[in-house]
Amino acid sequence: MEPKWSNIICKRGLLTGFTLCVILGTSPSRAIDIYADPEVMIQNGTRGILRCTFKSSEVVSRKTSTTWSFQSSQPDNEFSKAPNTIFHFLDGEGFPGHADFKDRVQFVGDINKRDMSIELNPAQFSDNGTFFCDVKNPPDVTGTAARTELRVVVKESLPQSNTAIIAGAVSGALLLLVLVAVVACVVMRMHYSRHEYEGCSSLESASSQAPKPRKKAEPSLEVSRSTGPSGPLQVGAGGQKGIRWWPPCHWECVDLHPRFRSVDRVLIFI
Repeated sequence: MEPKWSNIICKRGLLTGFTLCVILGTSPSRAIDIYADPEVMIQNGTRGILRCTFKSSEVVSRKTSTTWSFQSSQPDNEFSKAPNTIFHFLDGEGFPGHADFKDRVQFVGDINKRDMSIELNPAQFSDNGTFFCDVKNPPDVTGTAARTELRVVVKESLPQSNTAIIAGAVSGALLLLVLVAVVACVVMRMHYSRHEYEGCSSLESASSQAPKPRKKAEPSLEVSRSTGPSGPLQVGAGGQKGIRWWPPCHWECVDLHPRFRSVDRVLIFI
């Protein structure tokens, strides 16, 4: 009985050791996350970028690689049955795939930034279909390839950019504000100019009023014009009562006082 139990124990020990060797000697594969734009529109005959980025827990190295494949959405296209490799990037170099994309695909990403994007130039209507981006960053090699639906269209079919619409709205608002400010300045200037003109006209009409005809002075009053300043009452010789400077008087007061008709200051003998 003892040899039999010894053989069983020995077999179990060998099996356990082999299992441990396998577990310790093999590095487990880790998942890698790959991202791409769900849909891209490019004008026919122009260049466009197909973006692809990835997220990995491992450090990026020269072993990091990407493979781009294409499957056409047109039934009569040779790429419609299954995805075909059109570009491969490894060890810092790009390797073109199918001849239809050989001179039209270029790597424009940055591996240090985990960017594996490519440029398609020029885009053709035959490029309508699905592009697949698969990235490997050993030991992160397990992941699902990201996919991008490409639509090659004419210029009229491209959607308008929101940036252009916003810029147009802002420009229109600024132009409207400038126009309102100009109109307000013109109205205010006309308003003040009209008031200044009316004031000058009133002064000019008052100063340029034609003098009324002077009536003949009475014999008992001797009036002489003078431009000198007004002064106090002065007593004259020969029994005269005195001489007084009559202050400036407007036409209204002259009309009320029939004895004095001079528009300037006058000397009155009392």
